[in-house]
Amino acid sequence: MSETSKPSSVLFVCNMNAIRSPMAEYLARDICGTSTTFQSAGAQAGYVDPFMPFIMQERGIGFEFHESKDLVDFDLSEFDLIVTLTPQAHHVTLEAIRDENCEIEYWPTENPAQVAGNREQVLDSFRKVRNTLEDKIKSRFCE
Repeated sequence: MSETSKPSSVLFVCNMNAIRSPMAEYLARDICGTSTTFQSAGAQAGYVDPFMPFIMQERGIGFEFHESKDLVDFDLSEFDLIVTLTPQAHHVTLEAIRDENCEIEYWPTENPAQVAGNREQVLDSFRKVRNTLEDKIKSRFCE
């Protein structure tokens, strides 16, 4: 599959499936519809960040039922493409797909939870990541 072809199934992976990968999953589902299956996982399962439902609701996307999932919970051979969003997720995914026929792309994505400041500053960091992922998803999967 070339970088311009549309995969039929995509898995987004970050460290804990708490912010970046579920954000990408839910945005992709909303933007691209059902022509492609989108899911997400973490290098390990974590917790759902409390800012996520609020940030996604700003786009009219319900997020309150997301449960963090671990990469090992998936049969990676079922995905045409795996998009990793962090160095740790990229390393773990490369190890996991060593024997699989699956394409992988690395989209370095900041961790918005690492921003210090008041509530609005933290929310702005989440919005920045959301908007960046939204642009990448539109460009890669919907054009």
